[in-house]
Amino acid sequence: MTAEPSGWSVSRRRVAYAVVRGPEPRVLIAEDADALTRVVAVRVVAASPAARVGSFATEIRNALLAERWSDAVAAWMEATGSVVDAYPDEPVWSEADLDRERTALEMRVAPLFEDAR
Repeated sequence: MTAEPSGWSVSRRRVAYAVVRGPEPRVLIAEDADALTRVVAVRVVAASPAARVGSFATEIRNALLAERWSDAVAAWMEATGSVVDAYPDEPVWSEADLDRERTALEMRVAPLFEDAR
C-alpha cells in the first residue's frame, strides 16, 4: 500500500488490483482482496492451458476445485515463473478528493517544497 500525504482526505472507497506481469501485462480490479484472488484464479490461472503448467496441473486443478484460490495462484506462479503483484486495499481517488483549492494548498506544504519555504 502506498502512503498518502499527511492531511489528505482519501476517498472512503477502496479497490483491490493485481498486475500479472508479462510481455503484455494484465491488470485485474476487484472490490476487495477476496474477490481479487478469485478473479486471478478464474481469469488467469484456470485460463492457462495444462501444457503451460506441466506437472503442476493436478495440484492447480485440485486447488481450484476446492476453492483454495491462493494456493492455485501460488502453484501457477511456481509452475509458469509468472509473477502476480497484488495490491489488496488501495484508495479510489475522486474529483472531490483532489479539488483545485485544496490541492494547491496541500501541494505547497508537501515534502518536495520543504526547501522552498
